Amino acid sequence: MSGQVLPCSPQEIGTLFLFEKLTPEQLGRLCCDGQVEQFEAGPVYTEGDPATCFYVMIEGTVVLSRRVGGDDVEVARTSQRGVYTGAMQAYIGDRVQQVYLNSMRVTEQTRFFVLPAETFAAIMSEWFPMAVHLLEGLFFGQKSSQLAISQRERLLALGSLSAGLTHELNNPAAAAVRATSTLRERVAKMRHKLRVISSGPYSREALANLIDIQERTAERVAKAPTLSPLEASDREDALTDWLDDHGIMQAWQIAPTFVQAGLDIDWLDQVAAAVDEDVLQAAVGWLSYTVETELLMTEIEDSTTRISNLVGAAKQYSQLDRAPYQVADVHELLDSTLLMLGAKTGARIKVVQDYDRTLPKIPAYPAELNQVWTNLIDNAVSAINSTGGEGTLTVRTALVRDQLMVEFRDTGPGVPQEIRGRIFDPFFTTKPVGEGTGLGLDISWRIVVNKHHGTLQVESVPGDTRFQVLLPLTAADNETPEEPA
Repeated sequence: MSGQVLPCSPQEIGTLFLFEKLTPEQLGRLCCDGQVEQFEAGPVYTEGDPATCFYVMIEGTVVLSRRVGGDDVEVARTSQRGVYTGAMQAYIGDRVQQVYLNSMRVTEQTRFFVLPAETFAAIMSEWFPMAVHLLEGLFFGQKSSQLAISQRERLLALGSLSAGLTHELNNPAAAAVRATSTLRERVAKMRHKLRVISSGPYSREALANLIDIQERTAERVAKAPTLSPLEASDREDALTDWLDDHGIMQAWQIAPTFVQAGLDIDWLDQVAAAVDEDVLQAAVGWLSYTVETELLMTEIEDSTTRISNLVGAAKQYSQLDRAPYQVADVHELLDSTLLMLGAKTGARIKVVQDYDRTLPKIPAYPAELNQVWTNLIDNAVSAINSTGGEGTLTVRTALVRDQLMVEFRDTGPGVPQEIRGRIFDPFFTTKPVGEGTGLGLDISWRIVVNKHHGTLQVESVPGDTRFQVLLPLTAADNETPEEPA
């Protein structure tokens, strides 16, 4: 948008703090190459458009805003003479895409000194060559450092996740190996017991009864109820007494196994009624091996299922086999991340998942959202650990103003008010030296705001810190997510 062109006075622009040290000749050149423009209340330029001009306000009021999601968020409002905006990085040239980084509007009749971007770049290089070199070095140096440390941050996170995943996989894998070894022993004993029974003086009817009892016992094991420690102890005592009363050897070893399988005195009475007294010892031993093999197979199934779930979570977390931009279920992403970080949260941190399962799927970059969840959970765990390592992490989802909100709430010490405005800045960290790069929240902010057009905000008091991610429910006009297979 162009304003009304007015005469340019070197003396007037020389009163602006940006130009107050320039010589009369330099001020004259500025007025020769630039111009004064007057704008009525309304927009001047729009965020994302090519940055063609450098603006310095002479008088009036300007409002700067950034586009966040579907809203324009005001970031600055001022009437101070000499404030400047627009093509402020024109001196870098084509090495960086030259677009307006914000939108500017004026709320009243406002005059600017306007300099074309190419002219601004040429004057900067001619009048302040050393300053331009320093500014370029600062800009590209910080960008290079940020990229290098960002990659390092990702590698550290990957290493931490890999270590946690290895630990989580090792437990069920070791349990499955141990159960398989024990199962082999029990099956061998069952074969031996079967040989003893088949060679004994048992009738065909007695053997049929044993097989029938075995089948029904196996079914009962699969439906075994969960008992409290006190209930289990009482039932063990009762079963031990029953077995002793019926002359069953090693009753103290058999009773706990029967209790774990859900067997009780009524069941043993049915067994005793179904077989002859001289067969009862063999029948109980046979059932004991049956119960043990069923329990061991259940343990192996649980262990391998746990491994399968962990592998599935790792696959869901990495999103390696899926489209980068797709319609995704946020709850699946959160669950996979929490499972991957299970070793980090540990047993002392209580994790509460307060999900609104009625929320729809949203267009997103799932792998990058998983990194956001990882960073926010990691910060919450660090905060809780700084106060002794015990606390609660609550992950909540809800619908807020037509946006999907994901909230991470921890019971740590909180974020002090004086630094709350800086926590999303690159390289700013409150962690001890060596424990944080200061890029976790910066990366998260860029993923949420720049890639997903959402909002990342924090509310904090001691004992209650909440990081809230707000994501739009629909894709931007120029983006089309892929539907998951």
